[in-house]
Amino acid sequence: REGDAALRACAREFDGVELGALQVTSAEFAAALATVPAAALTAMGIAITNVRTFHAAQLPADLAIETLPGVRCERLWRPLRAVGLYVPAGTAPLPSTAIMLAVPAAIAGCPQRILCTPARSDGHADPGVLAAAHLCGIDTVFKIGGAQAIAAMAYGTATIPKVTRIFGPGNRWVTAAKQLVAADPDGAAIDLPAGPSEVCVIADESADADHVAADLLAQAEHDALAQAILLSTDAALARRVAERIRARLPTLSRQDTLAASLAHVRLIVVPDLPAAAAIAEQYAPEHLLLQVRAPRALLASISTAGSVFLGAWSPEPIGDYCSGTNHVLPTYGFARAYSGLSVTDFMRSMTVQELSAGALQQLGPVAMTLARLEGLDAHAAAVETRLASLAVESVA
Repeated sequence: REGDAALRACAREFDGVELGALQVTSAEFAAALATVPAAALTAMGIAITNVRTFHAAQLPADLAIETLPGVRCERLWRPLRAVGLYVPAGTAPLPSTAIMLAVPAAIAGCPQRILCTPARSDGHADPGVLAAAHLCGIDTVFKIGGAQAIAAMAYGTATIPKVTRIFGPGNRWVTAAKQLVAADPDGAAIDLPAGPSEVCVIADESADADHVAADLLAQAEHDALAQAILLSTDAALARRVAERIRARLPTLSRQDTLAASLAHVRLIVVPDLPAAAAIAEQYAPEHLLLQVRAPRALLASISTAGSVFLGAWSPEPIGDYCSGTNHVLPTYGFARAYSGLSVTDFMRSMTVQELSAGALQQLGPVAMTLARLEGLDAHAAAVETRLASLAVESVA
Protein backbone atom coordinates (compact mmCIF):
# COMPACT_ATOMS: atom_id res chain seq x y z
CA ARG A 1 0.00 0.00 0.00
CA GLU A 2 2.76 2.48 0.87
CA GLY A 3 5.38 1.30 -1.62
CA ASP A 4 8.88 2.77 -1.38
CA ALA A 5 8.01 4.70 1.78
CA ALA A 6 7.15 1.45 3.52
CA LEU A 7 10.43 -0.06 2.37
CA ARG A 8 12.38 2.81 3.92
CA ALA A 9 10.37 2.54 7.13
CA CYS A 10 11.04 -1.21 7.33
CA ALA A 11 14.75 -0.67 6.72
CA ARG A 12 14.77 1.88 9.53
CA GLU A 13 12.86 -0.37 11.94
CA PHE A 14 14.34 -3.80 11.20
CA ASP A 15 17.80 -3.06 9.77
CA GLY A 16 18.60 0.18 11.60
CA VAL A 17 19.52 2.02 8.41
CA GLU A 18 18.30 5.21 6.76
CA LEU A 19 18.04 4.68 3.02
CA GLY A 20 18.12 7.34 0.35
CA ALA A 21 18.06 5.89 -3.15
CA LEU A 22 16.97 2.26 -3.06
CA GLN A 23 18.82 1.21 -6.22
CA VAL A 24 22.55 0.61 -6.22
CA THR A 25 24.30 3.19 -8.42
CA SER A 26 27.10 2.61 -10.91
CA ALA A 27 29.43 4.44 -8.51
CA GLU A 28 28.53 1.98 -5.75
CA PHE A 29 29.27 -0.94 -8.08
CA ALA A 30 32.64 0.58 -8.94
CA ALA A 31 33.46 1.15 -5.28
CA ALA A 32 32.53 -2.44 -4.44
CA LEU A 33 34.76 -3.85 -7.17
CA ALA A 34 37.63 -1.70 -5.90
CA THR A 35 37.05 -2.89 -2.33
CA VAL A 36 36.91 -6.64 -2.89
CA PRO A 37 40.39 -8.23 -2.86
CA ALA A 38 41.73 -9.46 -6.17
CA ALA A 39 42.00 -13.01 -4.82
CA ALA A 40 38.30 -12.98 -3.97
CA LEU A 41 37.40 -11.73 -7.47
CA THR A 42 39.52 -14.52 -8.96
CA ALA A 43 37.80 -17.09 -6.74
CA MET A 44 34.41 -15.75 -7.79
CA GLY A 45 35.42 -16.09 -11.42
CA ILE A 46 36.35 -19.75 -10.96
CA ALA A 47 33.11 -20.44 -9.11
CA ILE A 48 31.06 -18.68 -11.81
CA THR A 49 32.76 -20.73 -14.53
CA ASN A 50 32.02 -24.02 -12.76
CA VAL A 51 28.42 -23.07 -11.96
CA ARG A 52 27.90 -21.95 -15.55
CA THR A 53 29.37 -25.19 -16.92
CA PHE A 54 27.12 -27.40 -14.80
CA HIS A 55 23.98 -25.35 -15.36
CA ALA A 56 24.44 -24.81 -19.09
CA ALA A 57 24.24 -28.59 -19.48
CA GLN A 58 20.76 -28.46 -17.91
CA LEU A 59 19.15 -26.40 -20.70
CA PRO A 60 16.13 -28.43 -21.87
CA ALA A 61 15.48 -29.18 -25.50
CA ASP A 62 12.17 -28.53 -27.22
CA LEU A 63 10.22 -31.67 -28.06
CA ALA A 64 8.12 -32.41 -31.15
CA ILE A 65 6.51 -35.74 -31.94
CA GLU A 66 3.67 -37.18 -34.01
CA THR A 67 1.40 -39.23 -31.75
CA LEU A 68 -0.56 -40.26 -34.86
CA PRO A 69 0.04 -39.40 -38.52
CA GLY A 70 -0.85 -35.71 -38.85
CA VAL A 71 -1.11 -35.12 -35.08
CA ARG A 72 1.92 -33.07 -34.07
CA CYS A 73 2.47 -32.42 -30.35
CA GLU A 74 5.21 -30.14 -29.06
CA ARG A 75 6.67 -28.98 -25.77
CA LEU A 76 8.43 -25.62 -26.00
CA TRP A 77 10.55 -23.93 -23.33
CA ARG A 78 10.52 -20.18 -22.72
CA PRO A 79 12.39 -18.07 -20.13
CA LEU A 80 10.45 -16.29 -17.40
CA ARG A 81 10.17 -12.62 -18.37
CA ALA A 82 11.00 -11.06 -14.98
CA VAL A 83 12.72 -12.75 -12.04
CA GLY A 84 13.64 -11.46 -8.60
CA LEU A 85 16.78 -12.75 -6.91
CA TYR A 86 17.08 -12.48 -3.13
CA VAL A 87 20.56 -12.58 -1.59
CA PRO A 88 20.75 -12.66 2.22
CA ALA A 89 23.26 -10.35 3.87
CA GLY A 90 22.17 -10.15 7.49
CA THR A 91 24.41 -12.08 9.88
CA ALA A 92 26.54 -13.27 6.94
CA PRO A 93 26.54 -11.70 3.46
CA LEU A 94 26.37 -14.40 0.77
CA PRO A 95 28.02 -13.39 -2.52
CA SER A 96 27.91 -17.09 -3.42
CA THR A 97 24.11 -16.95 -3.47
CA ALA A 98 24.25 -14.13 -6.02
CA ILE A 99 26.25 -16.48 -8.23
CA MET A 100 23.89 -19.42 -7.67
CA LEU A 101 20.88 -17.32 -8.69
CA ALA A 102 22.26 -15.04 -11.39
CA VAL A 103 24.09 -17.66 -13.44
CA PRO A 104 21.11 -19.95 -14.17
CA ALA A 105 18.86 -16.93 -14.72
CA ALA A 106 21.24 -15.71 -17.43
CA ILE A 107 21.56 -19.16 -18.99
CA ALA A 108 17.77 -19.46 -19.11
CA GLY A 109 17.65 -16.12 -20.92
CA CYS A 110 15.35 -14.22 -18.53
CA PRO A 111 15.07 -10.71 -20.03
CA GLN A 112 14.62 -8.88 -16.69
CA ARG A 113 16.73 -9.93 -13.71
CA ILE A 114 16.71 -7.85 -10.53
CA LEU A 115 18.42 -8.53 -7.22
CA CYS A 116 17.51 -7.45 -3.69
CA THR A 117 19.94 -7.61 -0.77
CA PRO A 118 19.88 -5.87 2.64
CA ALA A 119 21.84 -2.67 3.20
CA ARG A 120 24.53 -2.47 5.83
CA SER A 121 24.37 0.10 8.61
CA ASP A 122 26.22 2.59 6.37
CA GLY A 123 23.44 2.42 3.77
CA HIS A 124 25.47 0.47 1.20
CA ALA A 125 25.05 -3.09 -0.01
CA ASP A 126 27.73 -5.64 0.80
CA PRO A 127 30.65 -5.16 -1.65
CA GLY A 128 31.10 -8.91 -2.15
CA VAL A 129 27.45 -9.35 -3.15
CA LEU A 130 27.68 -6.42 -5.57
CA ALA A 131 30.91 -7.73 -7.07
CA ALA A 132 29.40 -11.19 -7.60
CA ALA A 133 26.27 -9.69 -9.14
CA HIS A 134 28.35 -7.56 -11.50
CA LEU A 135 30.49 -10.50 -12.59
CA CYS A 136 27.29 -12.43 -13.36
CA GLY A 137 25.83 -9.62 -15.46
CA ILE A 138 23.31 -8.27 -12.93
CA ASP A 139 23.22 -4.46 -12.99
CA THR A 140 19.86 -3.83 -11.27
CA VAL A 141 20.29 -4.24 -7.51
CA PHE A 142 18.17 -2.81 -4.71
CA LYS A 143 19.33 -2.31 -1.11
CA ILE A 144 16.31 -3.93 0.50
CA GLY A 145 16.18 -7.14 2.53
CA GLY A 146 13.90 -9.24 4.67
CA ALA A 147 10.20 -9.89 4.20
CA GLN A 148 9.79 -6.38 2.80
CA ALA A 149 12.10 -7.18 -0.13
CA ILE A 150 9.99 -10.22 -0.98
CA ALA A 151 6.83 -8.08 -0.89
CA ALA A 152 8.43 -5.40 -3.06
CA MET A 153 9.38 -7.88 -5.76
CA ALA A 154 6.03 -9.67 -5.57
CA TYR A 155 3.83 -6.58 -5.85
CA GLY A 156 6.15 -3.92 -7.27
CA THR A 157 6.72 -0.32 -6.12
CA ALA A 158 7.48 2.92 -7.92
CA THR A 159 11.16 1.90 -7.86
CA ILE A 160 11.19 -1.89 -7.77
CA PRO A 161 9.54 -3.74 -10.68
CA LYS A 162 7.08 -6.55 -10.09
CA VAL A 163 8.52 -9.96 -11.00
CA THR A 164 7.02 -13.26 -12.08
CA ARG A 165 8.97 -15.47 -9.69
CA ILE A 166 11.20 -14.92 -6.66
CA PHE A 167 14.34 -16.95 -6.02
CA GLY A 168 16.75 -17.30 -3.14
CA PRO A 169 17.11 -18.51 0.45
CA GLY A 170 16.60 -16.52 3.63
CA ASN A 171 15.76 -16.62 7.30
CA ARG A 172 12.39 -17.71 8.65
CA TRP A 173 10.85 -14.28 7.94
CA VAL A 174 11.93 -14.35 4.31
CA THR A 175 10.74 -17.94 3.94
CA ALA A 176 7.34 -17.09 5.42
CA ALA A 177 7.01 -14.04 3.19
CA LYS A 178 7.79 -16.09 0.09
CA GLN A 179 5.11 -18.61 1.00
CA LEU A 180 2.57 -15.83 1.59
CA VAL A 181 3.11 -14.06 -1.73
CA ALA A 182 3.10 -17.39 -3.56
CA ALA A 183 -0.38 -18.10 -2.16
CA ASP A 184 -1.68 -14.72 -3.41
CA PRO A 185 -2.85 -14.62 -7.05
CA ASP A 186 -1.65 -10.99 -7.17
CA GLY A 187 1.76 -11.95 -5.75
CA ALA A 188 4.58 -13.94 -7.33
CA ALA A 189 5.57 -17.57 -7.63
CA ILE A 190 8.61 -18.77 -5.67
CA ASP A 191 11.38 -21.25 -6.26
CA LEU A 192 11.24 -23.54 -3.22
CA PRO A 193 11.08 -23.45 0.59
CA ALA A 194 14.68 -22.62 1.56
CA GLY A 195 15.12 -21.54 5.16
CA PRO A 196 17.77 -22.07 7.86
CA SER A 197 20.45 -24.54 6.85
CA GLU A 198 20.62 -28.26 7.62
CA VAL A 199 23.26 -30.95 7.34
CA CYS A 200 23.13 -34.66 8.03
CA VAL A 201 26.33 -36.71 8.08
CA ILE A 202 26.27 -40.51 7.82
CA ALA A 203 29.58 -41.87 9.05
CA ASP A 204 31.03 -45.30 9.74
CA GLU A 205 34.22 -46.25 11.57
CA SER A 206 36.33 -45.18 8.58
CA ALA A 207 35.38 -41.51 8.94
CA ASP A 208 37.75 -38.89 10.33
CA ALA A 209 36.20 -37.41 13.49
CA ASP A 210 37.84 -34.05 12.93
CA HIS A 211 36.42 -33.84 9.41
CA VAL A 212 32.93 -34.74 10.62
CA ALA A 213 33.08 -32.19 13.45
CA ALA A 214 34.16 -29.51 10.98
CA ASP A 215 31.27 -30.42 8.66
CA LEU A 216 28.73 -30.12 11.47
CA LEU A 217 30.11 -26.79 12.66
CA ALA A 218 30.21 -25.43 9.10
CA GLN A 219 26.42 -25.62 8.90
CA ALA A 220 25.79 -24.70 12.52
CA GLU A 221 27.47 -21.31 12.01
CA HIS A 222 24.94 -20.28 9.34
CA ASP A 223 22.01 -19.46 11.58
CA ALA A 224 20.80 -19.84 15.16
CA LEU A 225 18.12 -22.18 13.80
CA ALA A 226 20.51 -24.26 11.70
CA GLN A 227 20.54 -27.97 12.44
CA ALA A 228 23.41 -30.46 12.21
CA ILE A 229 22.97 -34.20 12.72
CA LEU A 230 25.39 -37.12 12.75
CA LEU A 231 24.18 -40.67 12.15
CA SER A 232 27.05 -43.02 12.98
CA THR A 233 27.39 -46.78 13.16
CA ASP A 234 30.36 -46.32 15.52
CA ALA A 235 29.76 -45.04 19.07
CA ALA A 236 33.47 -44.37 19.54
CA LEU A 237 33.48 -42.12 16.46
CA ALA A 238 30.47 -40.20 17.77
CA ARG A 239 32.30 -39.56 21.06
CA ARG A 240 35.40 -38.35 19.21
CA VAL A 241 33.25 -36.05 17.07
CA ALA A 242 31.74 -34.52 20.21
CA GLU A 243 35.24 -33.95 21.58
CA ARG A 244 36.41 -32.35 18.33
CA ILE A 245 33.38 -30.03 18.25
CA ARG A 246 34.24 -28.81 21.74
CA ALA A 247 37.89 -28.38 20.78
CA ARG A 248 37.17 -26.49 17.55
CA LEU A 249 34.46 -24.23 18.94
CA PRO A 250 36.75 -21.65 20.67
CA THR A 251 38.66 -21.12 17.41
CA LEU A 252 35.58 -19.97 15.46
CA SER A 253 34.34 -16.40 15.12
CA ARG A 254 30.55 -16.72 15.07
CA GLN A 255 30.26 -17.66 18.74
CA ASP A 256 26.78 -16.25 19.39
CA THR A 257 25.26 -18.06 16.41
CA LEU A 258 27.05 -21.29 17.26
CA ALA A 259 25.99 -21.12 20.90
CA ALA A 260 22.36 -21.12 19.76
CA SER A 261 22.58 -23.56 16.87
CA LEU A 262 24.64 -26.16 18.73
CA ALA A 263 21.59 -26.73 20.89
CA HIS A 264 20.10 -28.39 17.79
CA VAL A 265 23.09 -30.67 17.09
CA ARG A 266 22.41 -34.38 17.53
CA LEU A 267 24.97 -37.19 17.41
CA ILE A 268 22.98 -40.40 16.96
CA VAL A 269 24.39 -43.94 17.06
CA VAL A 270 22.59 -46.34 14.72
CA PRO A 271 22.94 -50.13 14.36
CA ASP A 272 23.96 -50.15 10.68
CA LEU A 273 24.10 -48.11 7.49
CA PRO A 274 20.65 -49.18 6.23
CA ALA A 275 19.19 -47.76 9.45
CA ALA A 276 21.13 -44.54 8.94
CA ALA A 277 19.88 -44.25 5.37
CA ALA A 278 16.29 -44.87 6.47
CA ILE A 279 16.51 -42.07 9.06
CA ALA A 280 18.07 -39.72 6.51
CA GLU A 281 15.25 -40.51 4.08
CA GLN A 282 12.68 -39.51 6.70
CA TYR A 283 14.63 -36.39 7.66
CA ALA A 284 15.15 -35.34 4.00
CA PRO A 285 18.09 -33.03 4.78
CA GLU A 286 19.20 -30.06 2.74
CA HIS A 287 22.77 -31.44 2.70
CA LEU A 288 23.67 -35.11 3.16
CA LEU A 289 27.30 -36.18 3.59
CA LEU A 290 28.17 -39.86 3.18
CA GLN A 291 31.44 -40.34 5.08
CA VAL A 292 31.56 -44.12 4.70
CA ARG A 293 33.81 -46.71 3.08
CA ALA A 294 31.58 -47.17 0.02
CA PRO A 295 29.63 -43.92 -0.36
CA ARG A 296 28.43 -44.50 -3.90
CA ALA A 297 26.95 -47.86 -2.90
CA LEU A 298 25.01 -46.15 -0.09
CA LEU A 299 23.86 -43.44 -2.52
CA ALA A 300 21.64 -46.02 -4.24
CA SER A 301 19.35 -45.99 -1.18
CA ILE A 302 19.06 -42.17 -1.01
CA SER A 303 16.26 -40.29 -2.79
CA THR A 304 15.20 -37.40 -0.52
CA ALA A 305 18.19 -35.13 0.02
CA GLY A 306 18.75 -31.68 -1.43
CA SER A 307 22.40 -32.28 -2.32
CA VAL A 308 24.66 -35.25 -1.52
CA PHE A 309 28.42 -35.21 -0.87
CA LEU A 310 30.26 -38.48 -1.37
CA GLY A 311 33.36 -39.58 0.49
CA ALA A 312 36.07 -38.11 2.66
CA TRP A 313 37.21 -35.46 0.17
CA SER A 314 33.86 -33.83 -0.63
CA PRO A 315 33.21 -31.26 2.10
CA GLU A 316 29.87 -29.45 1.93
CA PRO A 317 31.37 -25.93 1.47
CA ILE A 318 32.68 -27.00 -1.96
CA GLY A 319 29.05 -27.34 -3.03
CA ASP A 320 28.20 -24.05 -1.33
CA TYR A 321 30.76 -22.19 -3.37
CA CYS A 322 32.44 -23.65 -6.38
CA SER A 323 31.88 -27.28 -7.46
CA GLY A 324 29.22 -26.15 -9.93
CA THR A 325 26.07 -27.52 -8.31
CA ASN A 326 23.51 -25.08 -6.92
CA HIS A 327 23.42 -24.35 -3.19
CA VAL A 328 19.81 -23.10 -3.13
CA LEU A 329 18.18 -26.22 -1.72
CA PRO A 330 14.95 -27.25 0.02
CA THR A 331 14.90 -27.34 3.83
CA TYR A 332 12.36 -28.32 6.54
CA GLY A 333 11.99 -31.77 4.95
CA PHE A 334 10.75 -30.29 1.66
CA ALA A 335 13.43 -32.33 -0.14
CA ARG A 336 10.84 -35.11 -0.10
CA ALA A 337 9.04 -33.23 -2.88
CA TYR A 338 11.30 -30.38 -4.05
CA SER A 339 14.63 -30.36 -5.89
CA GLY A 340 17.46 -27.87 -5.65
CA LEU A 341 17.50 -24.88 -7.96
CA SER A 342 18.20 -25.50 -11.66
CA VAL A 343 18.03 -23.69 -14.99
CA THR A 344 14.52 -25.01 -15.69
CA ASP A 345 13.24 -23.18 -12.59
CA PHE A 346 13.88 -19.95 -14.52
CA MET A 347 11.84 -21.22 -17.46
CA ARG A 348 8.39 -22.52 -18.19
CA SER A 349 7.19 -24.95 -20.80
CA MET A 350 4.08 -24.88 -22.94
CA THR A 351 2.56 -27.49 -25.19
CA VAL A 352 1.49 -27.03 -28.80
CA GLN A 353 -0.66 -29.23 -30.98
CA GLU A 354 -1.37 -29.09 -34.69
CA LEU A 355 -3.63 -31.45 -36.64
CA SER A 356 -4.06 -31.95 -40.34
CA ALA A 357 -7.57 -32.33 -41.72
CA GLY A 358 -7.06 -36.05 -42.14
CA ALA A 359 -5.82 -36.41 -38.57
CA LEU A 360 -8.91 -34.61 -37.26
CA GLN A 361 -11.14 -36.98 -39.21
CA GLN A 362 -9.37 -39.90 -37.55
CA LEU A 363 -9.05 -38.55 -34.01
CA GLY A 364 -12.09 -36.27 -33.79
CA PRO A 365 -14.62 -39.06 -33.08
CA VAL A 366 -12.48 -40.17 -30.14
CA ALA A 367 -12.65 -36.69 -28.59
CA MET A 368 -16.40 -36.49 -29.26
CA THR A 369 -17.03 -39.82 -27.57
CA LEU A 370 -15.04 -38.87 -24.49
CA ALA A 371 -16.65 -35.41 -24.30
CA ARG A 372 -20.15 -36.90 -24.36
CA LEU A 373 -19.12 -39.43 -21.74
CA GLU A 374 -18.35 -36.48 -19.49
CA GLY A 375 -21.58 -34.68 -20.43
CA LEU A 376 -19.74 -31.83 -22.17
CA ASP A 377 -21.76 -31.36 -25.34
CA ALA A 378 -20.08 -28.09 -26.33
CA HIS A 379 -16.71 -29.86 -26.32
CA ALA A 380 -18.10 -32.46 -28.70
CA ALA A 381 -19.69 -29.78 -30.89
CA ALA A 382 -16.37 -27.93 -31.31
CA VAL A 383 -15.04 -31.06 -32.99
CA GLU A 384 -18.24 -32.06 -34.75
CA THR A 385 -18.64 -28.73 -36.56
CA ARG A 386 -15.19 -29.10 -38.09
CA LEU A 387 -15.86 -32.66 -39.17
CA ALA A 388 -19.08 -31.45 -40.79
CA SER A 389 -17.14 -28.76 -42.67
CA LEU A 390 -14.69 -31.37 -43.91
CA ALA A 391 -17.55 -33.56 -45.07
CA VAL A 392 -19.04 -30.67 -47.06
CA GLU A 393 -15.68 -29.90 -48.66
CA SER A 394 -15.25 -33.55 -49.53
CA VAL A 395 -18.63 -33.67 -51.31
CA ALA A 396 -17.93 -30.42 -53.13
